[in-house]
Amino acid sequence: MISVDGLKVEFGATPLFEEVSYVINKKDRIALVGKNGAGKSTMLKVLAGLQPPTAGVVSLPRDCTIGYLPQVMALTDGRTVMEEAELAFEHIFELQERIERLNRELSERTDYYSDAYRDLIDTFTHAQERFLLMGGTNYRAEIERTLQGLGFERGDFNRPTGEFSGGWRMRIELAKLLLRHPDVLLLDEPTNHLDIESIQWLEQFLATRANAVVLVSHDRAFLNNVTTRTIEISCRHIYDYKVKYDAFVKLRQERREQQLRAYENQRKQIEETEAFIERFRYKATKAVQVQSRIKQLAKLERIEVDEVDNSALRLKFVCCSPSGSYPLVCDGVGKAFDGHTVFSDVTFTIARGEKVAFVGRNGEGKSTLVKCITGEIADYTGHLTLGHNVRIGYFAQNQAQLLDERYTVFETIDRVATGDIRLKIRDILGAFMFGGEASDKPVKVLSGGERTRLALVKLLLEPVNFLVLDEPTNHLDMRSKDVLKEAIRGFEGTVIVVSHDRDFLDGLVSKVYEFGGGRVKEHLGGIYDFLSKHNAALAGERIDACFKPVMYKKETAVAKEAAAAKAVGDGLETAATGASATVAKPEATGAKGHVERKERSKRFKKMEQRVAACEARIEATESAISGLESRMATPEGAADTALYEEYRQLKARLEEAMEAWESASTELEENRIPQDA
Repeated sequence: MISVDGLKVEFGATPLFEEVSYVINKKDRIALVGKNGAGKSTMLKVLAGLQPPTAGVVSLPRDCTIGYLPQVMALTDGRTVMEEAELAFEHIFELQERIERLNRELSERTDYYSDAYRDLIDTFTHAQERFLLMGGTNYRAEIERTLQGLGFERGDFNRPTGEFSGGWRMRIELAKLLLRHPDVLLLDEPTNHLDIESIQWLEQFLATRANAVVLVSHDRAFLNNVTTRTIEISCRHIYDYKVKYDAFVKLRQERREQQLRAYENQRKQIEETEAFIERFRYKATKAVQVQSRIKQLAKLERIEVDEVDNSALRLKFVCCSPSGSYPLVCDGVGKAFDGHTVFSDVTFTIARGEKVAFVGRNGEGKSTLVKCITGEIADYTGHLTLGHNVRIGYFAQNQAQLLDERYTVFETIDRVATGDIRLKIRDILGAFMFGGEASDKPVKVLSGGERTRLALVKLLLEPVNFLVLDEPTNHLDMRSKDVLKEAIRGFEGTVIVVSHDRDFLDGLVSKVYEFGGGRVKEHLGGIYDFLSKHNAALAGERIDACFKPVMYKKETAVAKEAAAAKAVGDGLETAATGASATVAKPEATGAKGHVERKERSKRFKKMEQRVAACEARIEATESAISGLESRMATPEGAADTALYEEYRQLKARLEEAMEAWESASTELEENRIPQDA
């Protein structure tokens, strides 16, 4: 679909990458990875046609459409959310206007038998068929599904876009991009402004409905669930792996070990050659050989080794003296803004040493409760109590704005570091991408992402016993996130993490607090335990909503079945009454009575068999559901949408089996007395 041949991009005289060639095929799901500054975003811009390469060619078919979502983009006001999303269907509106013009022309003309009129009818018919194929009659429903999948409520559709934050407006732009269904989607950090539910919806959309996808992301779980191919930009070249990200990491390690061996062999060869040249440089008898060796060195292509991955660097948050047994107790806490209740009656207790996660859709009050805990908000209702000797280390989403711009990166950290850790400041900064000369940059020239990382390093070295981290991973690459995760895991104090990064939370927290609908629910277990239960509950709600008419029909059928069973029971009772009434009459005790009793016995046995079959079906279905829930509780299972579909089917099958058992049992009980008589 897109062919890249000999691509080269330079900034100044320094090449970002060169001699890059690869092909993007239809239905490819490509993760573009590499360290910060390797050229990932630049590569997307070149593919989108927004930046010309220094050399090389990007070839694509004439009718190929490309959709590009940058990390930052210009946003416009003046429309509602729905009107902005409808811009994705401008081509449909243009076709609709054309159809209306053709229709008016057909109604005005009277030359019904002319060739021109027949041609006009053919044109109108073709345009109408194309309009239907493009979804011209149901585009609004598709807009609503996409907006709701990305977290918008129906009540938001008619609100002006200017009322929303930058993150929500980026969601609108993402919705417009997805609704256009381009041949190639280029996404640069699409999950930065999404909550977990929206990320899962986007994963499903990209995996099932999108065409080719090339994306840049630091969300490991998102990459593993969406992509099937990984292209790494490293040392000005690319390495193409036909595997998911986790498999790529293993293959990359093997490749790096091979590079190291080749590098060592080449270095040894170069040293031997240079030693020969130096030894015989001034001997006339060796002049030819020396010149030959010099030419060999000049032509030799030097092997480069990827930058050493120091994510294994062990860092620890500095924990001061322990706090009391219960650092945080919330009792009926509530908060409202301008009459709007954010949350109410929040009651929970966090014990010393616990690591918990706050999750939920954006706007449900996670950051608000965090600010109540840290003291930034004081006008809440209820009681919020901090335990004895609690010292809070708080990382806010706007933490980067609080750094002192008078100092350099190194000086900022040197001012808070104490003891032996001061000897490792350069290593710590390197782990968070401030290696080399970057550590001497003034804070005032740092970008927003760089400031965020620096604020996180600063917090890492402050002595606290209660960490409150609000979206700490937003601007970190995977290497830095691994360093931070290990540091939090080894922290001896209490931790609250507000995050939508499932891979970061996995294995880190032991309890999840879900924010939604003005309430906060406590869930024991890790993030994937919570997600498996949460997604199963959502699946059940969708089944109830989608299959309500079907359930009504099924209930009607069961009612009819019960009525029929009752009629059979009434008939059996009448027959039994008639039989007992004629027992006193000798003429009724014959072959006919024996046949009736035999038929009743057969029917009764069939009823018993039906009940037993229903019970066996219920037991088998419950066993299958139990096994499926165990699979859904794993990280792989929680991301497998096929399991949720199977779960829905099993739950519906169990409900149907229970209703059939209830009907059969009722029928059996109603006919048990006549049988015993």
